[in-house]
Amino acid sequence: MRKYHALPVALLAVLALTACEDGTGTQNEGAAASASVTPGASGTGDRPAAEPTKNTGNAQDPQQASKGTTNTNGTTGTTNGTTGDTTGTTGKGSGKAGKPAERTRVSCNGSNTTVTARPVPRPLNHMLITVKNTGSTTCDLTYYPVLRFDEMQWAPQAIEDSKPQAVTTLAPGESGYAGVALSAADGSGEAGTTGHKLAVGFQGRTPNSSGGPSALPALPAKGVYYDSTLRVTYWLHDMDQALSY
Repeated sequence: MRKYHALPVALLAVLALTACEDGTGTQNEGAAASASVTPGASGTGDRPAAEPTKNTGNAQDPQQASKGTTNTNGTTGTTNGTTGDTTGTTGKGSGKAGKPAERTRVSCNGSNTTVTARPVPRPLNHMLITVKNTGSTTCDLTYYPVLRFDEMQWAPQAIEDSKPQAVTTLAPGESGYAGVALSAADGSGEAGTTGHKLAVGFQGRTPNSSGGPSALPALPAKGVYYDSTLRVTYWLHDMDQALSY
């Protein structure tokens, strides 16, 4: 009797093991074990977290995603536009950098010019001073010449009506002019005398400052007569204009 009861028990164990291997028992237990690895991942207690929704039909590779292909047609256009602006700015900057620097101008003076002083027949009692740039650099004739006959202790004043709108600038080889009203035509001047030597001084960038060495132009052998009305024009480009005051 005991042998007959043992055989059915063993047979039932074999059948139970076979039923588990066909995917109906063991796999369910396996699914529960898998879910228990991440308990509460979706906030629902022991239920397993839902798998992420897959993007079907719009799949992109990582390189395309980094370029912003999806829904970035407008963004791509804006980026290209920005790149264009940046390139334009760079071009302007390069243009400025490529422009040659302008050479610094110097003051005209006795070291880079030749100076002549000669009386003229018209207008009466006038003298013309001519300055020619003999240097290799453009120079500026600022304000008006500072004249000194012999040992005179005063300097003639400028004729303010002759002041130009801009500084008279001489390129190499060019000339500038100043007219000198030596004496009053009606004889109203005082302390008239004859000068035999003349020094022509040059002003710097600020009034009454020195622009460099003076010039010593030769005067006629008989000298030049002048009186207390002695006046001089500003430096000008035009000779006739210089003699019109």
